[in-house]
Amino acid sequence: MSEHYNLLVIGGGVNGAAIARDASGRGLKVLLAERRDLASGTSQTSSKLIHGGLRYLEHLEFRLVRESLLEREVLLKSAPHIIRPLNFVLPWIAARRSALRVHVGLFIYDRLGGRGSLPASHQVNLRRTPWGRGLKNHLRLGFTYADCWVDDSRFVVLMAMDAQNRGATVMTRTDVTAMTPTDKGWQVTLTQANSEKQVSAQVVVNATGVRADRVGREIAGVAETPQVRLVKGSHIVVPRIHAGDHALILQNEDGRVVFVLPFERKFSLIGTTDTPITDPEREHVVDEAEVDYLLRAVAPYVKQAPGPEDVVWSFAGTRPLKDDGDNNPSSASRDYSLELSSRGDARVLTVIGGKITTSRKLAEAVLSRLAPHLPRMSGTWTARAKLPGGDLTDIEIYHDRLRVDFPNLNPIYLRHLIDRHGSLCHDILEGCETGADLGRHFGGDLYQREIDWLKDREWAVSGDDILWRRTKCGLQLSPEQREAVMESMAQ
Repeated sequence: MSEHYNLLVIGGGVNGAAIARDASGRGLKVLLAERRDLASGTSQTSSKLIHGGLRYLEHLEFRLVRESLLEREVLLKSAPHIIRPLNFVLPWIAARRSALRVHVGLFIYDRLGGRGSLPASHQVNLRRTPWGRGLKNHLRLGFTYADCWVDDSRFVVLMAMDAQNRGATVMTRTDVTAMTPTDKGWQVTLTQANSEKQVSAQVVVNATGVRADRVGREIAGVAETPQVRLVKGSHIVVPRIHAGDHALILQNEDGRVVFVLPFERKFSLIGTTDTPITDPEREHVVDEAEVDYLLRAVAPYVKQAPGPEDVVWSFAGTRPLKDDGDNNPSSASRDYSLELSSRGDARVLTVIGGKITTSRKLAEAVLSRLAPHLPRMSGTWTARAKLPGGDLTDIEIYHDRLRVDFPNLNPIYLRHLIDRHGSLCHDILEGCETGADLGRHFGGDLYQREIDWLKDREWAVSGDDILWRRTKCGLQLSPEQREAVMESMAQ
């Protein structure tokens, strides 16, 4: 007899992980199935921001901005090791947006989210303050405001870990290849490597992102699926191009904005584009034209403008957005849509759109929508809960504690480890007395001890899982060192 679940969530991106976490914490028996690695699609290719979306105000999406700003505060408290406050500077150019328009936009932005822990926006003199370091001398007036930075792929992994800690079954490298409706829900075929497994599920959530339409039609057999438009967002990484720990938000000549974010200590992350595509197979391809677009957007602002030869890494992800008929991809709503379909007594809910910032609220909306078709659940809980490693009152105090408990380990290494694992560092380093106890050193701050943890506790299987999703150590390592990690994981 196949194992039965109250809820099967297909897709291990940010939405799927958030839904599985919330549902398992409410007492449901949950299975999360991801055909590749957690966060291996769009969720690892975001702009790494927890934000209200200042530019969404121009499209009058006040409800989405307010919800996002309120969530910003909730998420910041839930995982302070991977979600951190980040100040933004907007250098003003009169030809792009009027100063009054920027003032009004920031005034509304400050007040939509209510009183929170982040500072309010204000006007600054770029020539006389550190906010202007690295910017061209003719730029005098600027505006600052605050949002948050997030390690997006780690955010997804931590939600999956929390779901598992609360009883969920998490299966990666597992494809849902068949779904048959029954009088009790669904009979489901899971394919992992060359083996198949049968399970049953009362309700299914289709959170497969760009594949949602195909999974709905070809796997679940749902006749009508939501209309989706695919918009690719590309990013490039270059050596740091401005001083300070703040980010830049730059107004481009086409009316869009481009972010320049401090990234992995020595780099700047520049993004994003909004490129309509029809072929999901090109979702991870960063075109030469997109690189040129981002470089041209930055050049009018910074003294040391990067060129194509400075790009050390690039990545792209495709956002599946609800098709509202608007031909402008930048104005397409980033709000989410939930579509419930039935085949007899078998129900599948398809998730379209959404963003990292609102994933927790999306999960609550999904379970509210499905409540009539599921066993009685306990109430909402995630707004008050910490993610694994997030129970830190002060990161600096915790760093000092680690230095006392592990005096023979490099303090800089310990700080970098905290940035990935928070209070779980003590579990990872248990028994380490000297640097030799960390095992093989692959370069940068990547050691065998952490790799073993990522394999045992975080579903890491391949070198890419380690280098680009569980960590971003791939940026620190040489090609030879990255190959050594690949070979080690393949053994």
